[in-house]
Amino acid sequence: MDQKHFHFSGVCGTAMASLAVLLKNRGHRITGSDENIYPPMSDLLAENGIEVFTPYHRDNLKPHPDFVVLGNVLSRGNPEVEYALESHLHYLSMAELLKNEFIRGNKSVVITGTHGKTTTTSLAAHVFHQCGKPTGFMVGGVPENFGTSSKDVEKGGYFIVEGDEYDTSFFDKRSKFFHYLPDLLVINNIEFDHADIFSSIDDIKRSFSLMLRQMPGNGLILVNGDDDIAVEVAKTGFSPYITFGTGEDCDAVIRSQQPLVGELGMKFNLLFEEKESSWKIPLLGEFNIRNATAAILLALNQGISPGAIQSALSGFKNVKRRLQQLTRTNEIRVFDDFAHHPTAIEGTIAAIRNAWPQARIHAIFEARSNTAVRRYHQNKMARAFSQADTVTFYKLHREQNIPPEERLDVKQLISELGARDIFAQQLESHDSIVEYCVNTAKPSDIVVVMSNGAFGGIQYRIAEEMDKKC
Repeated sequence: MDQKHFHFSGVCGTAMASLAVLLKNRGHRITGSDENIYPPMSDLLAENGIEVFTPYHRDNLKPHPDFVVLGNVLSRGNPEVEYALESHLHYLSMAELLKNEFIRGNKSVVITGTHGKTTTTSLAAHVFHQCGKPTGFMVGGVPENFGTSSKDVEKGGYFIVEGDEYDTSFFDKRSKFFHYLPDLLVINNIEFDHADIFSSIDDIKRSFSLMLRQMPGNGLILVNGDDDIAVEVAKTGFSPYITFGTGEDCDAVIRSQQPLVGELGMKFNLLFEEKESSWKIPLLGEFNIRNATAAILLALNQGISPGAIQSALSGFKNVKRRLQQLTRTNEIRVFDDFAHHPTAIEGTIAAIRNAWPQARIHAIFEARSNTAVRRYHQNKMARAFSQADTVTFYKLHREQNIPPEERLDVKQLISELGARDIFAQQLESHDSIVEYCVNTAKPSDIVVVMSNGAFGGIQYRIAEEMDKKC
């Protein structure tokens, strides 16, 4: 194989960094550039010896690489974008490169949905790998079983990929999952999100339907049967589909959900094809039961035995930043979570409440995504936090760039939570949030920090202080 030079502009995005590592492991020369460099992707790149330049500059593309991979965070005006266009360099998107280099020639397993993509992709990859299936993957996080967000596979195996509905690049406004050629597809759920890309839920539905048009007739769709929109979309495809969920009219019915006694996990039953089976997972929450069910059904469809699947599930170690416990002791637990949509926030807090009914839960939240910082979900946010005992909001991300009438009204939210007898406040600095947690948390309390960004690393600082305190 001839060595090629790939330069990734915007390399610290989760998918970009993962793809860069895959190509590096094939022996190619990889460089990258970015302006927002933070863990876990910065650590992943450093561990793999990938040089990252900052800031963006046209000189980063000299001498000319063979290929320039332009991340979807870039837009016209970026010096590397402008230089690539002026010099007629061979540029392409991350999704297109992934399709051509890693997905073609394999059975493509694509995990989609507003929530649960990363965990479900990680579960499926772990189960397939542990059960002896030749499996590659790319996921928007770092599954702890693998210690990396991507893995290659020889042609003819499975490639399991997180199918993001966000747009591909400034020159290709289709969703990234449009490029992933699914043979097996999971639709976990469909809700309104990514307000900077989609104007309505109908826009999102159209994007999913466009992707389904590319599925072969002998493919398979696994869809959350409790989500009417997801089922509606699945019906627009040309492939058969199987529904799963708690509704008795689903093809695979989830029953008897309970936390494991004395363990961090859940147990449940699954009624499928007139057989009821029992399952255990080392994860909390109903949403993770749904994620695991999708992985179970994928594996069963590909001929993996229930016993082998359960053995693999028992050894699953979660994904960094997905309800990940950071404290070494359990006297005061600190969790880090990626939740930023109200449904995900509610599910995360509910999972903790269900596991520890008597604990005081302190929720710390940074509204950071383009949707979360605006009023699109204003009327859902109070309910999302309703099972917490205290809620602390950080200032809105890039608040100055949002017209006041469009911003999430945090004062209103604090008032609504107060009416529910939940103490809520907004603190303007990382230090003040850490200090508040240290002074407030008592033994048996739980702190859950939620953000889809780095959040200044406060979750690690809080965890360190709690370990000292205990």
